[in-house]
Amino acid sequence: MPSINSQLHEIGFTENEAKIYSALLELGPSHAGLISRKTGLHRRVVYDTIEMLIKKGLVGYILKNNKRLFQASNPRKILEILQEKEDSIQEILPEMLSLYTQTQEKEETNFYKGKNGLKTVMEDQIQAGKEIKIIGASNLAYEILQFYFKWFDKKRMEKKVKAKIIFNKTDKKPKIPLSEIRYLPEKYSSPLAINIYEDKVAIILWSKENPLAIVIKNKEISQGYEKYFELLWSISKK
Repeated sequence: MPSINSQLHEIGFTENEAKIYSALLELGPSHAGLISRKTGLHRRVVYDTIEMLIKKGLVGYILKNNKRLFQASNPRKILEILQEKEDSIQEILPEMLSLYTQTQEKEETNFYKGKNGLKTVMEDQIQAGKEIKIIGASNLAYEILQFYFKWFDKKRMEKKVKAKIIFNKTDKKPKIPLSEIRYLPEKYSSPLAINIYEDKVAIILWSKENPLAIVIKNKEISQGYEKYFELLWSISKK
């Protein structure tokens, strides 16, 4: 079960903001000293972080006996903030897409690092709207991007994007909607995953320490990997 701290951190809270906000949810109205003891953070750090949370509308305070008692705002405020961010992005999205379209033909290879980089690669596959073919899928992906694939599969289903997936034989079969799954003979297992979609190939290293992906946009290369996929699919077992 994910902790509140980890989930808040996942949606953009800093580590200290997540600690303090979740502590205030548990404690109720509290003075800085109590928050400091609860979180293990220095009082100065507590004050600085609370100041940022107040500016974001996520923490307020009341005066009691001439002392400030800080309290968490209703958690629904987080949804409001996320919605405001989405609205802002939607407003400038047409202009950004126009700029992106003008340059994307020039950029045939892109490198992505870290968890957010891998999310960008996965979301590009949904936006493409074509069937995704995956070689060497690993359960390690679910450990590195915890909770993410539930959202990913939901979006993929909404866009009716099918997937054909060849898992490494050592991995247990997960429940993946709108997909066909087969298993690669163990001697062909690899730490790399290759995702083929539209005219792109994403080579992904699912590493806990340094996850990264290389995305190649080239029709000939994509077609070559598709033929390789079909060969492996034919020798893989259900």
